[in-house]
Amino acid sequence: MEKFKWLTLKKGFSGTVGIVAAMLFIYGCGSTAGEKGMPVAPPPSLPVIGIEAMAATIYQEYPASLEGTKDIEIRPQVEGYLDKIYVDEGAYVRKGQPLFHINDRPYTEQLNNAKATLAAAKANLVNAEINVSKITPLVQNNVVSDVQLKTAQATYDAAKASVAQAEAMVQSASINLGYTLIKAPVDGYIGRIPYKIGSLVGLNTVEPLTVISEIREVYAYFSFSENDFLQFKNNFAGSTVEEKIKNVPPVELELPDGSLYQHKGKVQIVAGQFDNSVGAISFRAVFQNPERLLRSGNTGKVRIPQKLNGVLVVPQEATFEIQDKVFVFAVLDSNKVASKPIKIVGKTSNYYFVGDGVKAGEKIVFAGTGNLTDGAVIQPQLLSTDSLFKVKPVQTQTQ
Repeated sequence: MEKFKWLTLKKGFSGTVGIVAAMLFIYGCGSTAGEKGMPVAPPPSLPVIGIEAMAATIYQEYPASLEGTKDIEIRPQVEGYLDKIYVDEGAYVRKGQPLFHINDRPYTEQLNNAKATLAAAKANLVNAEINVSKITPLVQNNVVSDVQLKTAQATYDAAKASVAQAEAMVQSASINLGYTLIKAPVDGYIGRIPYKIGSLVGLNTVEPLTVISEIREVYAYFSFSENDFLQFKNNFAGSTVEEKIKNVPPVELELPDGSLYQHKGKVQIVAGQFDNSVGAISFRAVFQNPERLLRSGNTGKVRIPQKLNGVLVVPQEATFEIQDKVFVFAVLDSNKVASKPIKIVGKTSNYYFVGDGVKAGEKIVFAGTGNLTDGAVIQPQLLSTDSLFKVKPVQTQTQ
């Protein structure tokens, strides 16, 4: 997977292009030493900078896909033909707003039939209750046997159960009839509507009628490789992953056009295990979306900041490469220069982050290294480090 690193420096390097160019011009125009009868050229005057430990913020960037906090599939609960579609694709709807209507004539008739059955059951219950009331005093006066009373009581109990069953049928038919009018379960935006008026839909329909996305908050899903995850655990305080997530500072979201989303988000959750098929583990960050600028299906990059109290930063202009190693020319005593390999632990398009090879306070040649050799003597012209260099992003590969 890929990630990106940005750097924001609190201090940088100054010196105008004109000054550096003038120095290099003087250096280039000097005559070669040792010609008979000619004076030896003075040491070249070259710009020099001092290495400093600077405060910096590194941003690790991860491609992310955006989803609403609630992406709800709208599916029919009963079978029938769509006879009304009340909304259009992309419309914003409120909770309880009608979306679709399924032809309800079969379900209306089912409800009417259930009501009729209930009425008959209630009539039978009344009749059974009357029989019990008639037989009870006769049994008490020993006019008829108690068997007739037990029979009448059993008939009454059966009629009462029939009423309860009929009432349940009415309730079920009423529910099915209600399902023919499909309403929005939440506030949100309507997705694609694959069906048209007249389409037959039901419980076995493959595609949902539509999807409603609630986007007052938006989730950004991104993944860490195993190496990224190990670095994450080392970069933030906490004894458990949950504690480390709480200590992650607010994250940023870079939009596809390169701009930053105005609201910062918070990393909330991490998947319980790695996906062995891709060797990654998923994270989720949540962003507030009051203006509803973000939608489900959008993409972007989650930027996780890491603040460094001090890091040695070397401009790439001051370096040169030999056999895949990066060197600088350090200025020693008597203004002699010596090449030194440096260990690169990170970089941007303009700077190297150095872990070893140079120290804070050490001076290196800033420009004109192409004509230098070890032991050469120069006239160092120290450049100020008061102004700020703007640093642009650069893509780096993560194994």
